[in-house]
Amino acid sequence: MLDYWKQHSQEATVEEMMLDSCAKIIAREERPEILSMLPDVDGRDVLELGAGIGRFTGQLSKIARHVTAVDFMEKFIQKNRESNGFRGNVTFLHADITALALPPHSFDLIFSNWLFMYLSDEELHGVTQKMVSWLRPGGYLFFRESCFHQSGDAKRSFNPTKYRKPADYNHILTSVSQSPPEPQGTSCGLEIVMSKSVQAYIKLKRNQYQVCWLLQKIQRNRSANLGFETFQKFLDNSQYSRVGILRYEKVFGRGFVSTGGLETTKEFVTMLKLEAGQQVLDVGCGIGGGDFYMAKTCGVEVLGMDLSSNMVEIAMERALEEDTKLVQFEIADATKRNFPEHSFDVVYSRDTILHIADKPALFRKFYEWLKPGGKLLVTDYCCGERPWTEIFEAYVKQRNYNLQTVRVYAQVLEGSGFVRVQALDRTDQFVGILNRELERIRGIQSEFVQEFSEQDYDCIVSGWRQKLHRCALGEQRWGVFYAEKPETDGAARGGEVGVTPIPPVTLTPTPQ
Repeated sequence: MLDYWKQHSQEATVEEMMLDSCAKIIAREERPEILSMLPDVDGRDVLELGAGIGRFTGQLSKIARHVTAVDFMEKFIQKNRESNGFRGNVTFLHADITALALPPHSFDLIFSNWLFMYLSDEELHGVTQKMVSWLRPGGYLFFRESCFHQSGDAKRSFNPTKYRKPADYNHILTSVSQSPPEPQGTSCGLEIVMSKSVQAYIKLKRNQYQVCWLLQKIQRNRSANLGFETFQKFLDNSQYSRVGILRYEKVFGRGFVSTGGLETTKEFVTMLKLEAGQQVLDVGCGIGGGDFYMAKTCGVEVLGMDLSSNMVEIAMERALEEDTKLVQFEIADATKRNFPEHSFDVVYSRDTILHIADKPALFRKFYEWLKPGGKLLVTDYCCGERPWTEIFEAYVKQRNYNLQTVRVYAQVLEGSGFVRVQALDRTDQFVGILNRELERIRGIQSEFVQEFSEQDYDCIVSGWRQKLHRCALGEQRWGVFYAEKPETDGAARGGEVGVTPIPPVTLTPTPQ
């Protein structure tokens, strides 16, 4: 690797640093985008790994309390020192990251731009252990890598770079657990907050394989995630394995993994009365079918986020086929993700929030992210009143669901500040869709078995029958929820003079 970078550090220019003849144009476009993905570093301590010639060192040091800039190429460190040495809060280290030793709990943010792809899997695992140690509790790791293939056009006589799949980084970075001295019996590791493609590369080079990650150091609770290190790993290794997702798509239709596929998507998108140029956030976007439909039909810009890396990986594959610039995808935990206030005209979510226990906190986030007058459309699995049968209790526990009645769901929306709340119990519609889907899957049994297996076919048919049985007992319900943010921001928070009263919830029951 040292020989490789000696070839590409003769002058220590930005073109050499980025291995691209268009580096200056790309750097100008991507720098603000990269910085916008970082958590607040005001007054914080930052470790910059693979700092290079200092493209980000100066920007970070303007805000952070202190920046420690590390690179294993002496010429790059010299150039960085020439550019940023006048700043009194930067320490420059010429060091190999695989041999670097730093005190535990020293940094609030570790920032790395194009470094991990120059490490073997074993080296990256070891460096991850170090980074977990170096971070303070609640600290963040941000990194960006070239995935699948090289992006720059620089000629290379040899290239030892390891172009991993995003899923490989997800696995390695979240697999490391450390047991700190206190508290006893606990461990900590990194959990994904967000992962997305760099839009500057999509815009300038039609390349979506420049990928960024933001992870946070957290206490691990395997029991809460049914034996997995993180909830994201639980999803990707159980219900949302790649095969599991593709099986669902075979039932719901190309691009869809939620109830009714294109049919219900058309219905619910019509309710939103979307206008060209609006910004839509799709929470739990699945493999993107609804996002492509909204972008193509209504001309809106859509950001689709999903915690399942398998979902987003397939969605990105579909994006290449769809050839639209209006849709972006990211792996993200909506409970940890942050956007500026008033970022979106619409928040849209299909059969996703059932996974989230603290729904009030999530809906308050949605409220903040929406512009005044913005709209919220959610469909979700709901439940009947307790007590439940043991079978239904076991089902909910096995899926790690957190289900509410339709009425309670509506009350949570109202309590979060939303107005004009409509809570529609659509269980009858859900049952009709399930029956049609079951009939359809039986009609393509041989095709389904050939593409997957007899066991997969039996699993789908059994799953749909069980849903129908739970609905017949009144334990499983399906809710559709529409709400709006007041035109005057904060008008529904209550208590102030002149507050617009919240109208009563519209609740449409399903006949028993």
